[in-house]
Amino acid sequence: MDDGQDTIGASSTEDPALEKEPDEWVSGDDPMTPSQRSYLDTLARAAGEELPANLTKAEASVHIDRLRRTAGM
Repeated sequence: MDDGQDTIGASSTEDPALEKEPDEWVSGDDPMTPSQRSYLDTLARAAGEELPANLTKAEASVHIDRLRRTAGM
């Protein structure tokens, strides 16, 4: 799809090296989003883990990535 429009997903040309680490996010210290909380709850339950309910966005992202790797996702 090369119609001159920016895209996201599989056809994106964005450089993955430009992605910031969670601890570099401007809003990383904000409380985790409801979506993060729900997904993290699902992953933690499946892994048999308990995590604090007051994580930041950045902390939640790190745990989500870790739990997904552990689960082979």
